[in-house]
Amino acid sequence: MAGTLKSLFDERMVRSIAAGLHRAYPALDVRAFVRDALEGLEALELTARGTHVAAVMHRHLPARYEEAVDVVIGSFGAEHAGSESFGFAPFRFLPHAAYIARHGLEHFELSMKAQHELTRRFTAEWCIRPFLVRHPQRTLDRLRQWARDPDVHVRRLVSEGTRPRLPWAPRLVAFQRDPAPVLALLELLKDDPERYVQRSVANNLNDISKDHPGEVVALCRRWLDEDPDGGREARRWIVRHALRSLVKQGDAGALAILGAGAKPRVRVERVRLMPKRVVVGGRMDFSFDVRSTSTEAQSLLVDYAVHFVKRNGGRRPKVFKLKRVTLAPRESARLVGRVSFAPMTTRTPCPGRHAIEARINGVTFALGEFDVRA
Repeated sequence: MAGTLKSLFDERMVRSIAAGLHRAYPALDVRAFVRDALEGLEALELTARGTHVAAVMHRHLPARYEEAVDVVIGSFGAEHAGSESFGFAPFRFLPHAAYIARHGLEHFELSMKAQHELTRRFTAEWCIRPFLVRHPQRTLDRLRQWARDPDVHVRRLVSEGTRPRLPWAPRLVAFQRDPAPVLALLELLKDDPERYVQRSVANNLNDISKDHPGEVVALCRRWLDEDPDGGREARRWIVRHALRSLVKQGDAGALAILGAGAKPRVRVERVRLMPKRVVVGGRMDFSFDVRSTSTEAQSLLVDYAVHFVKRNGGRRPKVFKLKRVTLAPRESARLVGRVSFAPMTTRTPCPGRHAIEARINGVTFALGEFDVRA
């Protein structure tokens, strides 16, 4: 995705940014701004392009931040009409976010106002993080207020901006050590009616679970215990998605919360891997039967792990979700899946001997090995 976004952040987008700034600040020399912003832009990656244009903004806007940030806010334009599916266009605000993060740290109230407005057009999840580092208590206090904001984008920022392991951003090391301040914010959002916010809360908990699995399991269990009749669907959705990494690791506590904590009493039969020799860029389809050996019904969470060959010749497993099934005594279910070996931004396929296995309620069942060729 980053490559696509990088290609979209081009001369046309730079001119659009310049036009927005000019509307708010007629003294802007648009021609000089565009010239400076395009210089060296092509060689940069996506986030570096945003930082580069932010530096150009700093040179061409008023020197005093108090004046410049009003121009930045005035250039934002219309708010999001919905909560999701607004495409790549909002990434034009990357430089605005970078400008606030770089130059606004000593102007707390003005910068909070700017981020409140920015997140309603794009997101302030990246530029809020330096404020959490420099002004942790003031920023947390403000986020507590924003957790009750009527705007869904502002509420989402409370969760997304505090994720300890947010993609494309430096980690919040203090929250990795002690997630208590973040968990307190998530408590305010656990019943949010918007899936957009729920997804962010789940992703934040998933981040925290990588450093504090026991705390996340305990919190998820408590959230469900507080809702014994299951009427708060938001919590149940959040819990299922928050525990996904722990489930893939076979964490007993996470599996138990999801009703799949019992050791599976099953056999894996009729395994089929096609083809057993895959070319880079191709795919491998697999199928297998899970047959119950129990005299009681079983709830099973079935994932699969592919042990991908790395550049150094070693192998590393990556776990994927497959299906949740309930088997009656002696019943069987046919499960199917597909593994792609197309190049991705997150993984480059390497030739070699790969392996695949099923993970049922956290227990591993080997499915076989297969070759990948260049």
